[in-house]
Amino acid sequence: MMSYRNNPEAIQALVRPTEVHKDLFISEEIFQLEMEHLFANTWVYVGHASQVPNAGDYFTTTVGDQPVVMVRHNDNSVRVLYNRCPHKGVMVVNDPCGNTGKFFRCPYHAWSFKTDGALLALPLKRGYDPEVFKQTEASQGMAQVENVHDHRGFIFCRLSPQGQSFEEFFGESLSTLDNMVDRSPEGKLEVAGGVLRYMHDCNWKMLVDNQSDTCHPMVAHESSAGTAVRVWNEAPEGTPKPMAVEQFAPFISSYEFFEGMGIRVWENGHGHTGVSDSIHAAYSDIEGYHESMVKAYGEERTKQILGDVRHNTTYFPNIMVKGPIQTLRIFKPLAPNKTLVESWTFRLVGAPDKLLERTLMYNRLINAPTSMVGHDDHEVYERGQHGLHSRGRDWVNVARLYDPTEAERKNEVTNGTNEWQMRNQYRAWAHFMTADMQQKEPA
Repeated sequence: MMSYRNNPEAIQALVRPTEVHKDLFISEEIFQLEMEHLFANTWVYVGHASQVPNAGDYFTTTVGDQPVVMVRHNDNSVRVLYNRCPHKGVMVVNDPCGNTGKFFRCPYHAWSFKTDGALLALPLKRGYDPEVFKQTEASQGMAQVENVHDHRGFIFCRLSPQGQSFEEFFGESLSTLDNMVDRSPEGKLEVAGGVLRYMHDCNWKMLVDNQSDTCHPMVAHESSAGTAVRVWNEAPEGTPKPMAVEQFAPFISSYEFFEGMGIRVWENGHGHTGVSDSIHAAYSDIEGYHESMVKAYGEERTKQILGDVRHNTTYFPNIMVKGPIQTLRIFKPLAPNKTLVESWTFRLVGAPDKLLERTLMYNRLINAPTSMVGHDDHEVYERGQHGLHSRGRDWVNVARLYDPTEAERKNEVTNGTNEWQMRNQYRAWAHFMTADMQQKEPA
């Protein structure tokens, strides 16, 4: 069996113009290389600044397979530290969130560290020769991720010391995050409603693919969303339309609707469905919201902000943002066949509470363990993960509406059922998987 380690050419050969090899989804070696290279070379979402509003506030998470701590330092900056004591390697912070005060303290030997990771103190210090100790790695404290960027409250990091800048990596795709923030009359978001976590028995890239797959909703969700719509259609005339029906009904829109909706493809694997229309375009008005937006932005700017109803924005490698409904999902890889999904919701600061109610309802109905439509997707993901072990075929097809010139074109809008965005993601995958291999691991 071919080894992919130290072999960037073999990795790149897994991605063809219109198909990708099944090893991307089932190979343990590929998965480990993703953790070492892909999730180090890309800018990965860590958390939101509102989760650490005060000095000493922290939030623990992972970037790829690396445990990290996002913490508010005493200079008000947000730092990201590797969650590892430099003494014996113990994870310093165990709780998911909290306030550590002015320092972190390791639970094993009580070594302590400032909130920027610098070593603060260690017991029995006289037992260490100063000249010898300062030459050890432990004297440098908890390792800090040097490349951290705060974009309007969204915190990203790049583990690799070298690579594209934040602006180069995301480019025009940041417009989705900007639009979500601008939907607040105060231009500010905060995490609200906690987080919903659930497991999928499949590779993380299947979930990323699904965000721009507009040929499955009317098929996979017919039994769930379709049933809800049929029940609603039998309601007595004049019955007020429930918020849940507004959110369910568009899932079984026609192929023609999704074709006309459009997809925008950006560089580096980013893109979004819903250019001219989307499943979020027909929600009911909420009293007082439009007025508060006009007061803050003026009529014309309000029209621009609220008229942008993007469906799913994929930020490569592993998050999806729904600006009009203020949700963000993270697809956390745990194994080749195991993905943890985190669904986060945001409050539009200064907006009516009814908007947050709609956001929370959408998250519970669509992006939760209790979701009515999510189980449809989980079923096909699991079938796909099993099916890819078949020796009958080796490649996964992404050829719909392929154009041989597309790889050279940037920031394009295309047919809403085009698989261009999937191909865009796999081209980015091949690039960032191997971007540092020539230097670090020559073949």
